[in-house]
Amino acid sequence: MAAASELVTLKRPFGKDVSGSGDGSVAEEKPKAPARRREAEDPAAALAAARHEFGEHGGVNMSIEASATFTVMEPETMRRLFAGELGPDRGGMYIYSRHFNPTVQALGRQMAALEGTEAAYCTASGMSAISSVMVQLVGAGGHVVASRCLYGGTHALLARFLPRAAGVRATFVDVDDEAAVRAAVVPGETRVVFVETMSNPTLAVADIPMLARVAHEAGAKLVVDNTFTPVVVSPARLGADVVVHSVSKFISGGGDIIAGAICGPASLVNAMMDLQEGALMLLGPTMNAKMAFELWERLPHLPLRMQEHSRRALAFAARMQRLGLRVLYPGLPDHPHHARLAAMRNPGYGSGGMLCVDMGTEERANRLMHHLQNTTQFGLMAVSLGYYETLVSCSGTSTSSEMPPQDRERAGISPGLVRMSVGYNGTLEQRWAQLERALALMQPPPPPRHHHLKGAADRDGPDAANNHGKH
Repeated sequence: MAAASELVTLKRPFGKDVSGSGDGSVAEEKPKAPARRREAEDPAAALAAARHEFGEHGGVNMSIEASATFTVMEPETMRRLFAGELGPDRGGMYIYSRHFNPTVQALGRQMAALEGTEAAYCTASGMSAISSVMVQLVGAGGHVVASRCLYGGTHALLARFLPRAAGVRATFVDVDDEAAVRAAVVPGETRVVFVETMSNPTLAVADIPMLARVAHEAGAKLVVDNTFTPVVVSPARLGADVVVHSVSKFISGGGDIIAGAICGPASLVNAMMDLQEGALMLLGPTMNAKMAFELWERLPHLPLRMQEHSRRALAFAARMQRLGLRVLYPGLPDHPHHARLAAMRNPGYGSGGMLCVDMGTEERANRLMHHLQNTTQFGLMAVSLGYYETLVSCSGTSTSSEMPPQDRERAGISPGLVRMSVGYNGTLEQRWAQLERALALMQPPPPPRHHHLKGAADRDGPDAANNHGKH
């Protein structure tokens, strides 16, 4: 059975299909716009230009196709469906929702528009998206070059699971060092270079154009996890071959959905849906249609949400830095990758909603998080990110705990590193007052005063006033 193709490619509502059909043919017409113009396309504008799905009875919202299986009128039709003669792109017919589902496909078209790719397929989780791409592109015995600093689950997948299950070899390098990346790539053997746009949790920014150039010269694909920076950065427009997401995070925004997405060429999505060899078709990380509908409704608000996440994160990072704290945030001018991010990002969306503050030790990190949640109500101690409330965690003992201690050290993950996913509820000044109070509680207590008689004016003098102001 040939996998469906045209319906998973990015389409315009009143214009021409902007991609090939994925099976070697041309679906209407190739794009004529200059490459530079396409690369400069605003993600919000691309989302607005993507085809809008209407409901079955003319509703402004699309209908939810919750069926697992689909009926046909004649037995011959089913034979033709399984033979690939009919399908979503050939007669608007469906077989089974593990293959293609109309509601999930509609979300896929939106994700493709967001990332500027030909196609996208939405999955049950971010890790299922990453795992499926790796299985499809790398294969048994293949080689991957990966960033030294990755989400702990991804690191475990590449360092432990895939080597055991499929003989995959992974080399972890400092991807900021072009010479090191080139030295790690093995022409003819390296299938994938894998990085995160903004590394979890150290917030190092990958040089995507450089990494794409190195990967392509070696015949490899550049796969980029863009979970931290949707809308802010568009990796495919910078040279990445495949963009993956944990849609559970900023894209969802509600902390209530687990989902993933694979954005890339239509040929890749079609290959991953192949009946005999497709990783998505055979591993089956299917997204539920009801979840796809929920996410489809939230995507139009994503650009606005990312703007406010970024605005708050920059304000908090700058103010904490002025207090003398060691803050990691690429929007700060002294961040080593500030200029790189400024050159790659889409104008108007800031530098993302993630920041880190290094408290030096795990004990101090834990005390700060305790005060942030339980004393001043600034945020919540929880993993994940992209929620409207601020979420804080100590990465070394949570989301990076899968990494061995020596690997965490090489990746620059300090035991006292507190990762903050900055929310946007409440006012900025209200939240800053809560954060500032928690930080003040971290200071050592003042030395005891000598007991001697003083007048009321002395007791309520400038020092006392300053102390009151700090709390």
